[in-house]
Amino acid sequence: MTTKQTDDSTLLPTATPARTRAVVRELLRPQKGLAFGGFGLLVPATSVGLVTQPLLGHIVDLVTEHRAPGTLTWPVAALAGVAVVQGVLTALGMSLVSRLGETALARLRELFVERALALPLERVERAGSGDLNARVTRDVSRVADAVRGALPELARSALSIVLTLGALALLDWRFLLAALLAVPVQAHTARWYVRNAVPLYASERIAAGAQQQQLLDTIGGARTVRAHRLQDGHTGQVTARSRAAVELTMRGVRLVLRFYARLHIAEYIGLAAVLVTGFLLVRSGSASVGTATAAALYFHSLFGPVNTALVLLDDAQSATAGLARLVGVVDEPAPAKAGHADLPGPDPSVTLTGVSHAYLPGRPVLHGVDLEVRPKERVALVGTTGAGKTTLAKLVAGLHSPTAGRVDIGGAGPEAASRLVGLVTQEVHVFAGPLADDLRLARPDASEEELREALTAVGALGWAEALPAGLDTVVGEGGHRLTADRAQQLALARLMLADRPVVVLDEATAEAGSSGARLLDEAAERALRGRTALVVAHRLSQAAAADRIVVLGDGRVVESGTHAELLAAEGAYATLWHAWSGSRSPAEAGP
Repeated sequence: MTTKQTDDSTLLPTATPARTRAVVRELLRPQKGLAFGGFGLLVPATSVGLVTQPLLGHIVDLVTEHRAPGTLTWPVAALAGVAVVQGVLTALGMSLVSRLGETALARLRELFVERALALPLERVERAGSGDLNARVTRDVSRVADAVRGALPELARSALSIVLTLGALALLDWRFLLAALLAVPVQAHTARWYVRNAVPLYASERIAAGAQQQQLLDTIGGARTVRAHRLQDGHTGQVTARSRAAVELTMRGVRLVLRFYARLHIAEYIGLAAVLVTGFLLVRSGSASVGTATAAALYFHSLFGPVNTALVLLDDAQSATAGLARLVGVVDEPAPAKAGHADLPGPDPSVTLTGVSHAYLPGRPVLHGVDLEVRPKERVALVGTTGAGKTTLAKLVAGLHSPTAGRVDIGGAGPEAASRLVGLVTQEVHVFAGPLADDLRLARPDASEEELREALTAVGALGWAEALPAGLDTVVGEGGHRLTADRAQQLALARLMLADRPVVVLDEATAEAGSSGARLLDEAAERALRGRTALVVAHRLSQAAAADRIVVLGDGRVVESGTHAELLAAEGAYATLWHAWSGSRSPAEAGP
């Protein structure tokens, strides 16, 4: 179960505490062996360490009784042995506990990435990329830091506290009662801190996401901001979001300082009570000076694990807030996947029936569109900017779900799009790594020969082999930068390797200049051959070469027919054609 953020219902959800705990249990359940092994080693390691205080107390008794110096040999040797055994067992136990946490964290990351990639595009866009970005970076980092640092230390601290209190009781039950006087103050401090920290850290995570979203919006639209002289307004918005995030952070700092102050009060109360008890027992002859010293050392040794456990509440609350946001994404419903039995034949058609779509309620982009693309037919979508071409292409590709109506891919429904439809857009991403690996994203088992055939088909083999290391050349971020037209050729080569029966090109050759336009058009022609295709045409020469042209206007189909038929009709397409071809040379205009 998840809850929506209260300040903005469009944000991705945050899981409830109960659901977060349930997911943690699910992640840890397969790792029972690591859990038992880790804690099974930490228990004897902590128990051995508790021998230190009685040994020191025994040394105090030997000194106060003026024993011979030789009597100190075996207690000192025993202290050295305790240190070695405790160190070895603790190292082994902590390594197993750390592996337990890292394994669970790795699985959580896999679930998060899998579900985040499966989220409908409109869901991510509605939440804003900053929200998802903050979860991927800051929240994952907080959880990872807690798993690597807080989890092992918390496990060891909890064992130390329990076993040390037991050791105090073995010395004398009155020492235990004196030490427990600090517990009410510590328990009250912990409850007070958790009550205030949980909502504070949740709000801080939301504010961080909002700040990141505002930064991304401002930086991403920097050219528009400068062109319209909106710098002051955007700077003010960034400042306001940053100030809100900083204010929440400072509230957290003040909360932590008050938390530490209360812990120091508890330490003073407990240590004073143990020292007074020791004084009274030694004076009455019920305990030796060494025993009282051991009791004081036991309580003093509790400072570390108790403070560590309580201080780790700070990391735990921050990590819990981040974990809840990660689990919220993991619990987001994923689109249904088509099974093998649901897939149509090798030459599917594309049918849109009464399709409408709105990114924002009450502001539809498409209105009741009916369209059929027959098997192996190539249909070009044209229209002015804002006509709804890209939205229609994304609906067919399965990136968006229609607000109303239905999209059928060979009768299999829109859920089959991920396995039947190949999409190439104007914005192509070149992944960092060897060029061959980038190509194999489309078909991981593709051979070297198949990679070369795909590059040859799109006219890219020449420049690919001319790279410093050929197909092994590292491209993308930190490697060899590809020009826009070469990146498009790479995307078309991936399309060839994926071998999907339905292809959607959304201005996939728009980045080419006049000199590279014909090359990319020819590459697209070869990639589309023998496939059902929907092409959002940037150049009307692409539309003229299509089997059929569909003209969109204000989110509706206003014309449909061949190039010749629409020119003869002298309607919207003819107007677009004459305006476009009149501004270009005959070579650019095409047929």
